[in-house]
Amino acid sequence: MVKGLMKWTMLLLLLMAGGCSASIEEEAVAKAEVEKPKVVQAGVQIPVIKDFMPRLNFVPRSDVKTHVVLHFSSNAVGNPENPYVYEEIRKVFDEYDVSPHYMIDRNGQIYYMLPETRAARHAGKGDLADFPDYADHLNRYSIGIELMAIGTGEEMATMMSTEDYKKIPQEHIGYTDAQYDALNLLLDDIVARNRNIKKDRDHIIGHDEYAPERKTDPGSLFDWSRVVSVITRN
Repeated sequence: MVKGLMKWTMLLLLLMAGGCSASIEEEAVAKAEVEKPKVVQAGVQIPVIKDFMPRLNFVPRSDVKTHVVLHFSSNAVGNPENPYVYEEIRKVFDEYDVSPHYMIDRNGQIYYMLPETRAARHAGKGDLADFPDYADHLNRYSIGIELMAIGTGEEMATMMSTEDYKKIPQEHIGYTDAQYDALNLLLDDIVARNRNIKKDRDHIIGHDEYAPERKTDPGSLFDWSRVVSVITRN
């Protein structure tokens, strides 16, 4: 009887010791998790309208961002007389499975359309001579910015007929002063938060530089000299 009692007492003590040990271990792990250095990326520091695309476009990013790609966008095909209705352009993005991180309207308003922590669908197939590993995969390494703008008739020829292009009011062709101001503000903010994106023309590029056989944007009407952060090219 005494031996049996001693046996159960010892077993109880062992269980208590094991529980205590497990508790201490869990506390140590929790403490380590808290103390472990974490890479925290600050959010956008400038005024934007947050309007994220559907979760279908939330593709996890697995690589470090090194580039910004500039594009032009409009609904000139569907509405040449009034091609810059935000909701209509956004609908086109949805229909064609396009998801930029930002879009800048004609008045310089910046729409924040996808977190920078996600890979946007904006660059597609192409390549960069100095970055051979990026062939057809620039989405993984870049931030996409759409500007509401329309290129020359030749640049728009693959998208619309000459007759429809002539319906576009002249003031809708090219870019606005407000857009250049907003773009510079946005680029400065992006570069400040992403140390691998350099302030030069090797890292801030046009879609037509990555995919010249397919794309013409931002086109010849875009004045790179007005993007003060990237006027030099290495």
